[in-house]
Amino acid sequence: MLKNVIPAVRNMKDFEYALGKDHETIILLETRLSQIESVVRYAKQHNKKVFMHADLIQGLKVDEYGLEYLIHNVKVDGIISTKSSVIAFAKKYNVMGIQRLFALDSHALDHNLNACKKIQPDYIEVLPGIIPDILKEISEETGIPLIAGGLIRTKEDVENSLNNGATAVTTSDRNLW
Repeated sequence: MLKNVIPAVRNMKDFEYALGKDHETIILLETRLSQIESVVRYAKQHNKKVFMHADLIQGLKVDEYGLEYLIHNVKVDGIISTKSSVIAFAKKYNVMGIQRLFALDSHALDHNLNACKKIQPDYIEVLPGIIPDILKEISEETGIPLIAGGLIRTKEDVENSLNNGATAVTTSDRNLW
């Protein structure tokens, strides 16, 4: 189970800051292939679970071999992706899979909901996470736990997301960690 606010880290300065906070999980965004093994090892020394956004790792081809590397060598605790095939692969290897879903318009939402129903990710991360009606709709339609992300800027945004179907909130805003 994830705690309510999860730091989404974009750089090493924020990574160091997040390690000192009382969160069991850190999400790594926009990392480089050459860094990930040492960064994940260091985070685990601080008793943190590490989820990697596979699509945002520079230098990694997000195919079966790249995912095997993340799972077996890097030993990530979870994989985030916009691609259903990536989430299906993570689940095959018993690694938590978080399907990132962009609620851009009705067509995109319907398409993504159908994909989520087929793949059954462990969580769905909905971006932007500040639209209460969309969070409720996705939660009711899929029954899959939601994470709200994107444009979460205030404590009120966090509370509204949690009150409207989100299990947790991701944010890169240090003030909310």
